[in-house]
Amino acid sequence: MVRGGESGVGRGTGVPNPVDVHVGRRLRLRRTLLGLSQEKLGAAIGLTFQQVQKYERGSNRIGASRLFDLSRVLDVPVGFFFDDMSEEVAARSPGQSRGRMEPVDVEPSPMAKRETLELVRAYYKIHNPAVRKRLFEMVKALAAGEAGKE
Repeated sequence: MVRGGESGVGRGTGVPNPVDVHVGRRLRLRRTLLGLSQEKLGAAIGLTFQQVQKYERGSNRIGASRLFDLSRVLDVPVGFFFDDMSEEVAARSPGQSRGRMEPVDVEPSPMAKRETLELVRAYYKIHNPAVRKRLFEMVKALAAGEAGKE
C-alpha cells in the first residue's frame, strides 16, 4: 500500500504532499503579514522555530489540533490555510488521488484572501481616526453603488 496517495509523494517518502506544501505557504503568508518571526509564532504555540520552518516547507504535516491553534494565534479561520488551492494540488490529496472523495464547489471567503488581509493591514496603518472613518464611508458608498448595478 502506498501512503500519501501516490507513489513517491506524501508521508514516509521524503517528498511532501502538495497539500501540505500549500498549507505551509499559507501559514508563512499569514505569519509574515502579521510581522511575526518563526520564533515568535513557535513560542506562542509551544514549538521551536525549526518546527515552524518544517510546517512552512510542508515537510511536516500539521495536525488538526495544531492547525486549530495556529488559526487562533494568527487570527484566521482554519479554512484560510486551504484557500486559493489549485485544483491540481487538491487532486493530489491522499483521498482525492485514491478516488474516494467527491469534490465540492465552495467559494472561498473574501475575508480569508490575501488581498483582504493586506487591505485591512494598510487601513490600520492610517493613524488618523477621522481619515480612517472617511475611507471606511467611501468604501461603503462604492460597494453600495456596485451592488445597485447588479
